[in-house]
Amino acid sequence: MNETVFLKKYANRRLYNTEESKYVTLEQVAVMVKKGRDIKVVDAKTKEDVTAYVLTQIVMEEAKKNNTLLPVPLLYLFIKYGDNLLVEFFEVYLQQAIQTFLNYKASFDNQFKKWFTLGVDITDITQRSMTGLSSLKSFLDISSSQDKQKKKS
Repeated sequence: MNETVFLKKYANRRLYNTEESKYVTLEQVAVMVKKGRDIKVVDAKTKEDVTAYVLTQIVMEEAKKNNTLLPVPLLYLFIKYGDNLLVEFFEVYLQQAIQTFLNYKASFDNQFKKWFTLGVDITDITQRSMTGLSSLKSFLDISSSQDKQKKKS
């Protein structure tokens, strides 16, 4: 399912999904990406690859819904320094930082699941071992009742 979905972008801003032979919205494209699909968007007239533009448009629409994307000081830096300084940052460092974060998060999630599973197993083991201690429980009950009688006397 990781095959690339090819989309054509027309001048009227409509996107055409060549796989399903139908027009799609930006929201539908976002759902495809969230499900793990790769997309490639080509301008229908010029044949230029406009994938980055469409993906940026999706990110901006999401930001508009939440009224936030990036901190204001960072946005000032984008405007002030433009493409010259930021291209390398986005292509190399930001992508690596996000990938490292995702790898760390996945590793932590897996470890947490192991701990949780281990905890459940320990509970099961504890319950099974306690059933064999019924004679000890009756001994402790007898000792406790004897202690109570001594205190009364």
